[in-house]
Amino acid sequence: MNEFALGVLACIFVLVFLLTGIELAFAIGITGFVGFAWLSGFDSAGSIIAQDIFDNFTNYGLTVFPLFLLMGYIANNAGIAQRLYGAAHKFVGRVPGGLAMATVVAATMFKAMCGSTLATAAAFSNFAVPEMIRYRYSRKLSTGIVASVGTIGILIPPSIAMIIYGVITEQSIGKLFLAGIIPGLLIAGLFIVIIYVWCKIDPSVGPKCEEEFTWKEKARALPEFLVVLIIFVGIIGGIMKGFFTPTEAGSIGTLAALLLALSRKSLTLGVFVKSVDESLKTALMVYLLIACSAIFGRFLTITEIPQYTSDLLASLPVHRSLIMAGILFFYLLGGSFIEDTAFMILATPVLFPALQKLGYDPIWFGVMVGVTIMVGTIIPPVAIGVFIVKQITGESFGTIYKGVVPFLASLVFVAILLFLFPQIATFLPSKIMGL
Repeated sequence: MNEFALGVLACIFVLVFLLTGIELAFAIGITGFVGFAWLSGFDSAGSIIAQDIFDNFTNYGLTVFPLFLLMGYIANNAGIAQRLYGAAHKFVGRVPGGLAMATVVAATMFKAMCGSTLATAAAFSNFAVPEMIRYRYSRKLSTGIVASVGTIGILIPPSIAMIIYGVITEQSIGKLFLAGIIPGLLIAGLFIVIIYVWCKIDPSVGPKCEEEFTWKEKARALPEFLVVLIIFVGIIGGIMKGFFTPTEAGSIGTLAALLLALSRKSLTLGVFVKSVDESLKTALMVYLLIACSAIFGRFLTITEIPQYTSDLLASLPVHRSLIMAGILFFYLLGGSFIEDTAFMILATPVLFPALQKLGYDPIWFGVMVGVTIMVGTIIPPVAIGVFIVKQITGESFGTIYKGVVPFLASLVFVAILLFLFPQIATFLPSKIMGL
């Protein structure tokens, strides 16, 4: 059996492993090790595994994961998301669908501190959904918007998905952060427009809140936004200007979140320990995925599957835009059966050479993959965002999906816009950092 045939067989074995329920990291790690041992011998394979695991777990650049995760979990567990929601409620509560709009505004602001999509969905499921239902909002709107708005964090920095993509493809994390801002805000804006139109057509879906807030109360709520905005601008601006690295930015952001929680008197020892525990568990899961994907990627490189794939795609007698659409559909399809970020770690090393050969901008491609992941997060069969909302609220999948559909349409619309006008993603990186 030649190397290429062995590589194809290994990819089939990975899919078989996944059908048994084994974790993706172990599936690709075991397959990569066995394949490498078959070609180069057991001792060589053992040395390679030890080296790849050591390199990944001692990579200074990868320390950015636990830092940004800790920042987000502190913000979540200390109630910062809930305070942002309350502040947004004071400004837009009396607009039809105002509480749902407040959810979008608060979640978008919260994502400037929290890189975890799942943490955002869980946080807003706990307090935003009950609050909307208390004000007689329909359950499909209240659960649908929470399931959808959690995905914005895949683009709004500090995005864990963008950091992972940057590590895998060796692209600037700062440029990826900048590239996600305009598309992320555009999606948030479309969510608000959809809520407004939906509630205008059917006022019973999101009735106007009768509670009035004085300008004095609104002024008191402004610092909730300003503090988060200052932290966000400080972190992203510092990276952009080269004042500190992403890892150092994570340290500064974590310190800022700690100080903010302390100033709000919401940081207890229990909250801190819980935040550290959650961030370490998530970071270790990411580390394991990256280390095992490096083992599998090294094996695939020997089999020349990435090179063959890029040559094949580049030689197809169709326009490159159709090939790119097919690549993105492949991400969407794969992410429908495997957790989307995990599938990105698995597929990107194979498909990235094809992207380069086709002449596409890797920063733009990172944003396109991000939007694809956003869609995959809320469509079946995996739909982890919908699953979290269901687990916390107890609503049926049918009810949540009825609320998700309008917002899913806006994600698809933005994906089409980005495909037709890549400048939406590349404008900020080119202006500020010189793409």
